[in-house]
Amino acid sequence: MTYPNKSNAIVLGICLIIGLSSLGYLLGDAAIRYKEYERTVTVKGLSEREYKADIVIWPIQFTTAGNDLEAMYKSIDASTEKIKSYLISEGVDASEISYSSPAIIDKSAQQYGNQAKAEFRYTASQIVTVYSEKIDTVRSVMNKMSSLGKQGIVFTGGNYQTQIEYIFMRLNEVKPEMIEEATRKAREVAQKFASDSKSALGKIKSAYQGQFSISARDNNNPHIKKVRVVSTVVYYLSD
Repeated sequence: MTYPNKSNAIVLGICLIIGLSSLGYLLGDAAIRYKEYERTVTVKGLSEREYKADIVIWPIQFTTAGNDLEAMYKSIDASTEKIKSYLISEGVDASEISYSSPAIIDKSAQQYGNQAKAEFRYTASQIVTVYSEKIDTVRSVMNKMSSLGKQGIVFTGGNYQTQIEYIFMRLNEVKPEMIEEATRKAREVAQKFASDSKSALGKIKSAYQGQFSISARDNNNPHIKKVRVVSTVVYYLSD
C-alpha cells in the first residue's frame, strides 16, 4: 500500500527539479538580457549657426554745460533737433527715434568744503535713442556721427546707458532645425563609438536638450549673432 505513494513522491520531486531548473535558466537568461540592455553610451551633438540681428537699439548721449538754465534747455532742444534731422536724412525713420528727459545737475548744490567753484553751474545730458530693424543703415550712420561733433555737439559714452544692443528675435523659427541637427550629430557620434567598440547601436534611453545661447560672433561684429545648442543623448548598446 505504500508503493504508490512512494512513486508519486518521486515523480513530484522530479517535476520540482525540472521546474526549478527551467526557472533558473529563464531567470539567468533574463538577467543576461537585462545586463545587455544596461550597456549605454552618452553622446553630445552640437548645432551652431550665425544669424544677423533683427533689431538695433542705439542710445546717443550728448552733454552740454552753462550758467543760464533757460539757455541750456534751448541748447539741448537745438542739439536734439540736429541729431533727429541728421538721422532722418541718413535713412532712419522718424518713428524709430525717441528721446529721454534731460538730466540736469546743479553743481552749486553739490559743493562741499573748500572745493573750487565750477566754471559752469549746470551740466545736462540727453539721450536720443534709435530703435530700428534697419541694421545696415544704422551701422552706417554710426560711422558718420563725427560730422555732428564738428557742429559743437559733445557726444559721451562708455557707460551702461549708452551701450548699443543688437537683438535676435527669430529663435523660435530656427529652434526645430537646430534641435534636429544636434540630435543627428549626436547619433553620428554614437554610431561611430558603437562601430569602434564592435557593438550595435540600440534605441534611445534618454535625451536632454540643452539651453539655447545667443552671443555676438566677435567684438567687431556684435550685429552677427552666434546661436548655439547642445543635445545630450543616451543610447543602448548591444553585441
